[in-house]
Amino acid sequence: MTLLTGLGLPESPRWHDDRLWFANWGTGEVVTLDREGKSRVEFEVPTWIPYSIDWLPDGQALIVSGQEGLVLRREHDGALVTHADLTKLGKVFNEIVVDGRGNAYVNGGNLVLVAPDGQATQVAEDLAWGNGMAVTDDGATLIAAESHARRLTAFDIAEDGSLSGRRVWAECGDGVPDGICLDAEGAVWYADVPNQRCVRVREGGEVLQRVQADRGCFACMLGGEDGRTLYVLSAIWPGMEEAMKDPGRTGQVHAVEVSVPHAGRP
Repeated sequence: MTLLTGLGLPESPRWHDDRLWFANWGTGEVVTLDREGKSRVEFEVPTWIPYSIDWLPDGQALIVSGQEGLVLRREHDGALVTHADLTKLGKVFNEIVVDGRGNAYVNGGNLVLVAPDGQATQVAEDLAWGNGMAVTDDGATLIAAESHARRLTAFDIAEDGSLSGRRVWAECGDGVPDGICLDAEGAVWYADVPNQRCVRVREGGEVLQRVQADRGCFACMLGGEDGRTLYVLSAIWPGMEEAMKDPGRTGQVHAVEVSVPHAGRP
């Protein structure tokens, strides 16, 4: 079911406060979509591509301003302030996930831990373009998509938020994982731009389900009333050079009902 069209490059979806939230790349907008299919711009950020969103436990939003190497925090009055400066830890940052203790993980070529007080520490390096991330329900494992390596990579999370035990969680074959989310059976859904699909895999790489689209799938998120709606965010990818000028307005949000509900974070 098609819920919304005419977007830029929709990315970083999150089910939060009974709505789907996402970053509308190429516009600076953070947009929500409610269960009745009504959309609205919640706020704007002073960046272009890439940016991503998640929430601290106290309800404040964090926004990765990718080209600027910043993590912004949206105060309760709507003001945007700098939560963490990552410029000494990498050139461009992409995705974010916040765990239950308020630790934020931000990636690109490196993976950085941002503590609740904004202190930033590199906890992994040499990601083959880090993309979507998820943290398991028990807070013990972080899974990250390495798009250019066509794999999902897992890390053990220590009490202090540091990472260890880096390992391949799943080889994706010809798949190119972008945004990801977890379900209650421990499987991962990943979006795939060049293959125009979302794929559900279990640890080890067994493919459990595919959802095909007519354009590149940038991200996906389980949500809805019972967590069984898979929101698929897709668009025609014009290439980075054109996207940085104007990504066009081919972006869409679709909804597919699935049998296993959401789990973990985001």
